[in-house]
Amino acid sequence: MGQDRNVDIFEDEDKEALKGLSPVPLPPRNIHSHSQQLRASSSGPTTQKHHPGTRKHSLDDIPKPVLSDPFYYESSSDDDEFCPRSSSPSNTTRSRGGSGEDFFVGAEDDQLMQFQPLPEFIANGGGTGIFKFPTRSAVHAGRPPCLELRPHPLRETQVGKFLRNIACTDKQLWAGQECGVRFWSFEDVYEAGSGLGGRARRGDEDAAPFFESGNTSPTMCLIIDSANRLVWSGHKDGKIRSWKMDQHLDDANSHFKEGLSWQAHKGPVLSIVMSSFGDLWSGGENGVVRIWPWDAIEKSLSLSPEEKHMAALLVERSCIDLRSQVTVNGACSISSSDIKSLLADNVRAKIWCAQPLSFSLWDARTKELLKVFNTEGQIENRADLPSVQQQDQPVEDEMKVKFVVPSKKEKSGGFLQRSRNAIMGAADAVRRVATRGAGAFADDAKRTEALVLTIDGMIWSGCPNGLLVQWDGSGNRLLEFNHHSSAVQCFCTFGTQIYVGYASGVIQVLDLEGKLICAWVAYSNPVLKLAVGNGYVFSLANHGGIRGWSIASPGPIDRIIRSEVASKELEYTRRNSFRILVGTWNVGQGRASQDALKAWLGSTASDVGIIVIGLQEVEMGAGFLAMSAAKETVGLEGSAIGQWWLDNIGKALDEGMAFERMGSRQLAGLLISLWVRKNLRKHVGDVDAGAVPCGFGRAIGNKGGVGLRIRVLDRIMCFVNCHLAAHLEAVNRRNADFDHIFRNMSFGRSSNPAAAAGVSTASHTIKGTNAASANTEEPKLDLAEADMVVFLGDFNYRLFGISYDEARDLVSQRSFDWLREKDQLRAEMQAGKVFQGMREALIVFPPTYKFARNQPGLGGYDSGEKKRIPAWCDRIIYRDNRSAPVSECSLDCPVVSSVIQYGACMDVIESDHKPVRCKFHVQVAHVDRSVRRQEFGLVVRSNEKVRSILEQLRYVPETTVSTNIIRLQSQDTVILRITNKDVKEKAIFRIVCAGVCTINEDEDESTYHSRGSYGFPRWLEVTPAAGIIKKDHFVDISVHHEEFHSLEEHFDGIPQNWWCEDTRDKEAMLSVNIQGSNATGIQSHQIIVRHCYSAKTVRIDSISNNSRKGQGGSVHRSDLRQQSGSSDAVDDFRDF
Repeated sequence: MGQDRNVDIFEDEDKEALKGLSPVPLPPRNIHSHSQQLRASSSGPTTQKHHPGTRKHSLDDIPKPVLSDPFYYESSSDDDEFCPRSSSPSNTTRSRGGSGEDFFVGAEDDQLMQFQPLPEFIANGGGTGIFKFPTRSAVHAGRPPCLELRPHPLRETQVGKFLRNIACTDKQLWAGQECGVRFWSFEDVYEAGSGLGGRARRGDEDAAPFFESGNTSPTMCLIIDSANRLVWSGHKDGKIRSWKMDQHLDDANSHFKEGLSWQAHKGPVLSIVMSSFGDLWSGGENGVVRIWPWDAIEKSLSLSPEEKHMAALLVERSCIDLRSQVTVNGACSISSSDIKSLLADNVRAKIWCAQPLSFSLWDARTKELLKVFNTEGQIENRADLPSVQQQDQPVEDEMKVKFVVPSKKEKSGGFLQRSRNAIMGAADAVRRVATRGAGAFADDAKRTEALVLTIDGMIWSGCPNGLLVQWDGSGNRLLEFNHHSSAVQCFCTFGTQIYVGYASGVIQVLDLEGKLICAWVAYSNPVLKLAVGNGYVFSLANHGGIRGWSIASPGPIDRIIRSEVASKELEYTRRNSFRILVGTWNVGQGRASQDALKAWLGSTASDVGIIVIGLQEVEMGAGFLAMSAAKETVGLEGSAIGQWWLDNIGKALDEGMAFERMGSRQLAGLLISLWVRKNLRKHVGDVDAGAVPCGFGRAIGNKGGVGLRIRVLDRIMCFVNCHLAAHLEAVNRRNADFDHIFRNMSFGRSSNPAAAAGVSTASHTIKGTNAASANTEEPKLDLAEADMVVFLGDFNYRLFGISYDEARDLVSQRSFDWLREKDQLRAEMQAGKVFQGMREALIVFPPTYKFARNQPGLGGYDSGEKKRIPAWCDRIIYRDNRSAPVSECSLDCPVVSSVIQYGACMDVIESDHKPVRCKFHVQVAHVDRSVRRQEFGLVVRSNEKVRSILEQLRYVPETTVSTNIIRLQSQDTVILRITNKDVKEKAIFRIVCAGVCTINEDEDESTYHSRGSYGFPRWLEVTPAAGIIKKDHFVDISVHHEEFHSLEEHFDGIPQNWWCEDTRDKEAMLSVNIQGSNATGIQSHQIIVRHCYSAKTVRIDSISNNSRKGQGGSVHRSDLRQQSGSSDAVDDFRDF
């Protein structure tokens, strides 16, 4: 970092910098001059009561600590707990009995607690703005209390196992994952997890008990078929698979197997849905939409497992390829973009097919294409396009960076030439896209990401810019809303409420008019999927965590549950301790010997669990910096010399035996790496990296910062290696560099589809009645939301107001107290201009800059022509959760750190800087998620107030139907009237077909068969099949018989030619399911609809008005019992 280095050609001299330097008068030489800001010594250990249900965390086998190191000059966080509530010092210092064991990385506990933390200097300016301390609590105070079905698993444990979708049945929650499917039974959702060492693999040790399938290709989509007790899944290998809901698995370690499966597409099955008539529709790549008729599926399901190949063949041969049907002379009426979503409009018996920038609307009964329109609602006629493949190529294909392949002559140009070609290729691609279609980027913001049908028959779509669009059933664009700027990821509905999940982790609740009811931050990761079941709205986060939100939220139930669960804090609080070693060294483009590395790191690493190393000036020079900048533009980083340092540091730390490297990041000459002791490895993960250049107009990495973020025991820790602006007078520039790094350090979330800077991770509930109320939250910075932040590096702050000779004399006399008063960094921290609210241990080691290379001892300070004044350029500064100087580790203040060693290795001579190291003793308070889930379940099940609220949700308005028996002849229409007699509550109705049968006069009984998802037979049209009935109002339903023949019909599973008339009467059993506008209770009316082929009078005296559930999707007519016009609903109809 010296002035004589060529890297300084990238830095503009700041002649006015000294004007901003805070003047500090020369104080008397008093070693206690800052005692009023020093942290008090920690108190001794407290006796802790162990919770009887405490599960093993395996931190107790970390090696013993070494409490002294003579080589030193010594003086001696989820996203889950982001809460807006501040904790007072009186709250944070109270004793936590029963908080679990303290697992220390060292000798006996009584010896460990005798260590004396070093006194610290605390910078002013913390606690406000972006430097406000993150607040935490036992139970999140800013969102509804949730059932944590599957707590946040560490990303590293989920490779090849990530969950990607969820769906609910009446008794289970199913999840599709990269290796198959799994399900949780609702009766087990409050049970404890298996813990470490249990049957569950890593990442699932705290999850509620579940069952998994055998390995399959990654699951892309899931749907529920309650009528046949099946779950259907679409997979990346192009197959559609069925799974039985009612799995009888006694052994939790056993894996259940798939049922019927067939090859549906050549590529991935991107979306599947059941139509109003029970047919299975699937969408894939390149706009391919296929239909799998229920009759063929039903026949295949009846075959034995030994006939699975025949069953698959039967379904595959029945395929109807809709894209080929609407393609004429090579021109197709629909886009060739991948299918984003299929939606069944069961109100009007239509199918919506959503592609990124267009929709196609289909008749579910006739399978005809009704309409094609774009995201603006404009009708498109693609049949006249000369080349669909050319016109409809997705925009993102054009945006791919195309690398120019150099000729043999060009290869001599090296990497700079290839980087230039890559950048020019990217620019050329951008120009082509801009030339091809104006507004291409604007259109990209309006792509369809999700689709949902609401109970009033409207369709809602969501876009990457947060836009919500309301459509009517005919594909007419009605209204648009924008309550949040992040990308819409998913929808679900319950009653008259719409739930929206965003890429920012926010969940919003809207009414049917688009008015915002409530919003909260559910995760710090995107919300991938939402599903309703068992009185909860379940959400799946991008990291694989699943939470359940009561449908009674927001409301009085939240306050009750939050208070009750918080009162059990002692039962689920756990505290662990470990040590972190942080080292920084400006290596001056040199290399170090193993002896130097071991002296710096190896001599003090025996008792630490985590090691973070930051290097500066690993490699410099104009050519390298330009090359590094070019590599960063195409997503590349690192260098051969950087790898040399990683390898040699690993060797010094005994990598592979004691430590494991978990992450690193290089930006030009800056390099940071993180190492974790193997027996702590299972508790550390979610490693993300970030980089912020500050040199040459904030573009080049000769100055700047690189950072790593990790999750340790569910707390977030960030480490940032910085190299700030050089020169004595550049104080303002150094302050500005820190501020720029703090504000712009964004850690990479490679799996985040939004990847938007400044996405809010607010931790308070947002309530309001308009869009503005949801957008008042300021963006939260990644570093501001961490539980512990450590800055390390060559900060370049110098000693001011002192000559070279005076500094040398004071160093030789070891008068560090007076030298500290001349420290620029200390002065700026005291003025609140930099590192606001952060802490540094008292410095009692000699200045670490500037030395002549290869000269040991303090005599090696620069004695050349420039005679640079010695300075403490190399520093380590940190912040934890403490907002007060002294706080006890608790769930309100979950990370409390103490510096127990802070010094420099003065005998290392390979650079003009001396390496510095700092050892932290870290206490972490965290939640045993499994125990807290059990406490949550006890409250929900046993608290009388909670039970009373949930019981009120079961209220069903009183309704009547005009008839229980309908007779139809060809093309007849009968009006069925449903009346809501309740004068206080709206009623929601859904009509499904519980079964169909063919009447055989010569038989005493006939069997009802349920079509897929309670679909209607093709001869019956019911319109509308769902809707809302106002208070004391009625609605008329059209029940119509429609003649329908295809080229090949199936009767009793036997293909029939269309001219072969079937003169038998047919019968359908309709179920009219009624519930309140936002209630869980359901009642149903059963209605028998008979199509009479002949005109003769038919008596149906023996036909019942109600039915019971049949096994295997069928029920016998002779078993039906005469009942009244309404009955308690069965759970099977909850999804319809």
